[in-house]
Amino acid sequence: MEKVKSVASFGGALQVWRHDSAATSCGMEFAAYLPPQAEKGGAKLPVLFWLSGLTCTWANAAEKAGFQRLAAAHGMIVVFPDTSPRGVNLPGEDDAYDFGSGAGFYVNAARAPWARHYRMFDYASRELPELVFSNFPADENRVGVFGHSMGGHGALICALKCPQRFRSCSAFAPICAPTRCPWGEKALGGYLGPDRESWKAYDACELAAGSAFRGEVLADQGGADEFLQTQLHPEFLRESFSAAGIPLRAREHAGYDHSYHFIASFAADHFSHHAKILSA
Repeated sequence: MEKVKSVASFGGALQVWRHDSAATSCGMEFAAYLPPQAEKGGAKLPVLFWLSGLTCTWANAAEKAGFQRLAAAHGMIVVFPDTSPRGVNLPGEDDAYDFGSGAGFYVNAARAPWARHYRMFDYASRELPELVFSNFPADENRVGVFGHSMGGHGALICALKCPQRFRSCSAFAPICAPTRCPWGEKALGGYLGPDRESWKAYDACELAAGSAFRGEVLADQGGADEFLQTQLHPEFLRESFSAAGIPLRAREHAGYDHSYHFIASFAADHFSHHAKILSA
């Protein structure tokens, strides 16, 4: 790994790292916030993986969400991966905001030409966590995942598919049922192919019934979110989690939209949610 930069923040440091990824067969960047407790040595710290939404890089949440103050208060490491491979020169990778660069959708692509590089599920759920455990004072037994929109979808499927790794999960305005919305249909069809049955492996509502994950999930939604009715469908998540017996604390906040203003407004609740579970 190569350290790109380090910035002091709330007594800790926000570091940016570059490394060669086996999962995506290209160079990747991520940021990691190390709270002041990381400097003291001794016990390892809980770690949260934040998965961002469409068009984002690691920088969006690191610069806009206000997580560093909360992470310092709770003594948590926060890791911010990118949302896709970059610069792999695939035809059409930069043509649309909702497919290709900045839109990896946290799936392992199976369709050419995406299959070699666009393996963001393996990257986010396996490779990057192992890299973090090896290089930072992160406790591999106290790991949570959270995210926004496309990243909220990513957080949900990571927890449901890898309950042995992720003990806690939360989401802001997640794409709840990607097999049943335009964003998801475009991404899953493009990365996986036309067989809709294969798409179910990356849909939280389809995964719920067969998952061993049983921690309470916190899901926040803005009532004025412009994508609420067309892309997000939180009602599907409520129905599927209820049927599966997975505890879900689903909240809707009147007047809030899809932006980082919404995320920053309720970020403290999400850190408290994770801290309660990871400290148990």
